[in-house]
Amino acid sequence: MKRFTLFILLLIPALLIAQVNLKGKITDNSQPIVWANVVLTSLNGKIITGGITDDNGNFLLKAKSGTYNITISFIGYSNLEKEINLNEDLDLGTLILKANNTLDEVVITHKKKLIEQKPDRLIFNVENSVTAIGGDALDAMRIAPGLSVQNNSISLLGRGESRVMINGRLLQLSTEDLISYLNAISASDIKKIEVITSPPSKYEAAGNGGLINIVLKKGKLNSWKNSTALVNNLNTYNFLTLRNSLLYNKNKLSLSLNVNGTKGNSRNTEDFQVFYPNSTWDIDIESKDRLDNLSAQLLMDYDVSDKTTVGIQYLGNSKRPDLTDKSISKIFNALNTLDSLLVNNGMNDAKINSHLVNLHSITKLDTLGKSISFDLDYFTYDSNQNRNFLTNSFLPNNDFLGINTAANTISDQKIKNYSIKTDVEHPLDFANLSYGIKISTIENSSDIVFLNTITGTPVLDTNISNRFEYKENNQALYVSGTKKLNEKWDIQLGLRYENTKTEGFSVQLNETNINEYSKLFPSFYLSFNKNDDNNFSLSYGKRIERPRFRDLNPFRSVISSNTFSVGNPFLRPSFIDNFDFKYTYKSKFTTNAFLSIRKDGSSIIFTSDIDTSTQIATRENFYEHSNFGITQSALFDNISWLQSQNSITVMGSKTNFTKNIGAKPQNSLMVNVNSSNKIILNETAKLQLDASYNSPFKMGLFSVGETLSVDLGMSKQFLSKKLQVAILVKDIFNRSSLNNFQSTVNGVKQVYAQNDNNRYIRLSASYSFGNKKINNKRRNFGNEEEIRRTN
Repeated sequence: MKRFTLFILLLIPALLIAQVNLKGKITDNSQPIVWANVVLTSLNGKIITGGITDDNGNFLLKAKSGTYNITISFIGYSNLEKEINLNEDLDLGTLILKANNTLDEVVITHKKKLIEQKPDRLIFNVENSVTAIGGDALDAMRIAPGLSVQNNSISLLGRGESRVMINGRLLQLSTEDLISYLNAISASDIKKIEVITSPPSKYEAAGNGGLINIVLKKGKLNSWKNSTALVNNLNTYNFLTLRNSLLYNKNKLSLSLNVNGTKGNSRNTEDFQVFYPNSTWDIDIESKDRLDNLSAQLLMDYDVSDKTTVGIQYLGNSKRPDLTDKSISKIFNALNTLDSLLVNNGMNDAKINSHLVNLHSITKLDTLGKSISFDLDYFTYDSNQNRNFLTNSFLPNNDFLGINTAANTISDQKIKNYSIKTDVEHPLDFANLSYGIKISTIENSSDIVFLNTITGTPVLDTNISNRFEYKENNQALYVSGTKKLNEKWDIQLGLRYENTKTEGFSVQLNETNINEYSKLFPSFYLSFNKNDDNNFSLSYGKRIERPRFRDLNPFRSVISSNTFSVGNPFLRPSFIDNFDFKYTYKSKFTTNAFLSIRKDGSSIIFTSDIDTSTQIATRENFYEHSNFGITQSALFDNISWLQSQNSITVMGSKTNFTKNIGAKPQNSLMVNVNSSNKIILNETAKLQLDASYNSPFKMGLFSVGETLSVDLGMSKQFLSKKLQVAILVKDIFNRSSLNNFQSTVNGVKQVYAQNDNNRYIRLSASYSFGNKKINNKRRNFGNEEEIRRTN
């Protein structure tokens, strides 16, 4: 019996390695054939195994040693059949299929869904959206289900601020510069937007709002395409955008070049009330924001060999976000009688330049999918701003009382970020592994000079002027494994380790703050496919949310005579645990239940100095918070000319304050409803009607009023579909702006509202020539999390 057991144990490894590999490449003598069928059969016709070719025409099969027949087929081509002896790993090389000239033309049509639900993500097919035509990437994200774009912030409903990737590579841009960058990408260059709620461990653990992956279009092999678009946005002011996109893909070289220019202005209005015990301030602000911007993006990949590709990606952005603003503060006494007026006129002269360079390579180590990639990223950001403001005091009858405040602030911020990372894909018999390492360093230098100009002669105020130096080093390791347990079950496990050290030095305070912490970030994903109609999935991920650089900066940033903002160098990162359970029925109906638990949360606190009637924005770690809810979405496409995607989310929250900030936490239910409807009028004309609604809700320190957005768009194609003209009326009822944003701290209630050019008419015309067929291009920057925190 012992000998028999030993024999079995010795036999098992032999059985495990008994299979050998068969590979090859299928072409039509000019380009690879994708999705060709490859079938291996025994000599008596029994099917042994099979597969399809990938994007490069390659296939890989595994079988026991023996003699077989291999059959390769693809529609429009004659079948290729041959007998092979498979005694060891065999490479058949390049096999050529001959076109079947006797086959009549076959036209395959497929109505791709506007919105697709996958177990781990939601996919919004931008190329099928009428309301996205003529817009930019930010416009496309505004109409993507589950996303909220408001006040220059992109967030996942119920989660918080999201991180953005382009072709699978994270963008390391500040909030402000991310918005500018997305404004520079034409929606017509986007194939789809993927909303990933639980990112795997391969990506940085920073950010709680999931990942948004923007997949750009790419020209077909041995082809080129050029598109030019002119867009005019009409509001109180208007701005004009000219975009040009070139795609080139021939032989070993793949090139993408995008140049975008915007010129014009936008109107922004704000309304702010502060209710002091003995007075009320009612502040109205209107600004004219300059949108002049020039940006360029270059992505170039070169196939050094069949196994290795190297490339470079560059993103440059130069903008002049100047603005002129005027605010009128009406001051009422305890009897609610107008007591006086403060009129503030300001002007901001700004120049911001940023450059992002990525060098990358990817090498296939074998034919089984093993590969290694390297990324080297460098980012530089330079911001110079000069703000002048003058505040005059008036009596209620507009009689001039005198100058209240006059000042000039000059600020300069320079940021440099270096990062290097490597990723390995390592498929094994028991699981597909991926692992990697990343090292990143950030240097941030901020300088502000505050000059009091009330006498007409600038006088340096050393109490407000300051210089802040900040350094951060981060090292990360990760490993992730995926396993198909059987035909129904799939599992993915991941673990990421990050070590971070920060050092901040304030020249004015002569104070240095050092913080170092290490943390493990596990992730888990499990899916069960009961059958073709029913799919279940469960996921978990731990995340970290680090403070932005400006929030750590102890500067006092003066906005007006009675309003200033100050940072906190002692802010700590927040940690979040996310859970998702999803059920999908027939790929049309999806139910998603979610829970997000945040610890040591930090946020802005709007406080007030009652004695001086001054509003102060501070930052503190002061709360623990949980979000929970359920989303139900449904797709209706049974009518050939209508495609309707609808969803409803009911979300609740629970907040506890961990320190006394002079306020009590608020919690309530929130309802979000979205409906996107595309109507096909004919082959060249489409109509789209989108609507979204958010109910009033309370969460933590703040409460927010309801919003409603209704958008109507129409597109028409001419000249054999080369010319496309579109019109969009955005936010028809002008009710999508932030309103009734309230908080009460130490008995002082503050209410805020903002409308940042929400309602407008967009007219666009685009002309394309060259090849129009597309594939996916997946490339992104490797230092996105650092750049996201720039501002």
